[in-house]
Amino acid sequence: MADRMTYRAQAGAVLALGLPLVGSNLAQYLLNVTDTVMLGWYSVRALAAVTLGSSSFFIVLIVGAGFAKAVMPMVAEAASSDDRTEARRVTRMGLWLSILYAVAAMPLMWYSGPLLRLLGQKPEIAQLTQDYLRIAGWSLLPGLLVMVLRSFLAALERTRVVLLATLAGVALNAVLDWLLIFGHGGLPELGVQGAAIATLGTHLLTLAIAALYAALQPELRPYQLFTRFWRADWPAFGQVFRLGWPMGLTSLAEGGLFQASALMMGWIGTVQLAAHGIALEIVALTFMVHLGLSNAATIRGGRARGRGDARGLRDGAAVAVGLSALFALVAVATIVAFPHQLLGLFINPDDPLKPQLLDYGTRFVLVAALFQFADATQVMALGLLAALKDTRGPMVQAAVSYWLIGIPASYALAFPLGLGGVGLWLGLTLGLTLAAVLMMTRFWRKAPRVEV
Repeated sequence: MADRMTYRAQAGAVLALGLPLVGSNLAQYLLNVTDTVMLGWYSVRALAAVTLGSSSFFIVLIVGAGFAKAVMPMVAEAASSDDRTEARRVTRMGLWLSILYAVAAMPLMWYSGPLLRLLGQKPEIAQLTQDYLRIAGWSLLPGLLVMVLRSFLAALERTRVVLLATLAGVALNAVLDWLLIFGHGGLPELGVQGAAIATLGTHLLTLAIAALYAALQPELRPYQLFTRFWRADWPAFGQVFRLGWPMGLTSLAEGGLFQASALMMGWIGTVQLAAHGIALEIVALTFMVHLGLSNAATIRGGRARGRGDARGLRDGAAVAVGLSALFALVAVATIVAFPHQLLGLFINPDDPLKPQLLDYGTRFVLVAALFQFADATQVMALGLLAALKDTRGPMVQAAVSYWLIGIPASYALAFPLGLGGVGLWLGLTLGLTLAAVLMMTRFWRKAPRVEV
């Protein structure tokens, strides 16, 4: 039986692994913040269009990211026995699956305008959104490949390079946004298309850094990740596919909940949609922290499972849940205490619509404070269940919570019951709370028991 780590040691191990992942997630978040702030200063119409565009892009991305998520626990388990061959096999096939998915999904980006009009969006906003996605859509492929490499490196506890690569992307994105959205430096003023070009350039830079590190770093060369990359490995392909597609659909269920809220908010009005986008950016900030801790829990849990250490798995899970809950408490206090200050970061002080944006945005973020604990719990539960390679059950629970409960509740509260945008956010809260309860209960029922 493995020696038991104290809870303090478990917390140190989770934080040592998780903080660089949290930092990487926050850096990734800054990419979206940069776009939101600069487009918010550019025009409300541009901000509304990119709110729809980025959320639509994100939906397509996270479905394909299921294969990257599958790589993380598989590499972590292989690393527990120093099985480099297995780690290479599953990572390479994760890259294959990501490439195939990106090619298949590109038409959705290209013809997004008609699709958005069919979903009830205003024609001018739908056209602007399509202008954005026809360029930003090309970043789907490098974005997915980065996520697979990120899972590979994180599972091997090489998290610092992931953070550094993302920070480099943040710097490039900010410069390109400033130059291309507004037309500084003698360049043409491109608005939403400028933001899309910046997004594409950022993903390409991040991919180049991650791939070169994985291929050339001396301690990673024995994995030979890209050697004879063209050779198929169908057994590993099948393993990654079977574990990854439910994870992608689980993310789709949650992402679909938020995308549906954006679409319905667009029915209410452009200003409300812009305020909704700003409020989502604030919520995303806190979610990035919980996601990083969840990734750390997946890796720690996968390694404990590979060693057959049931006590270490359960103790590590308890510590990760506690750390995530502690941060959720801090997030709630901050949102409740400083809603106007947080929203003001995203709004041009001279915008004549600023009072309306602050009014709607404040209502939305105060409701968002209600679901901080639920959001933290559901993403942590997903990370822990991934360590157990349990993905199909959570997929069903997510579909029920978000699509059968959350979306209908959002619609009913917003329109028939007349609560408008606040009703949409209350529906989000209900869906996330149900998912959190179901998924965390499932983990503790399935986690291996400690032998005494």
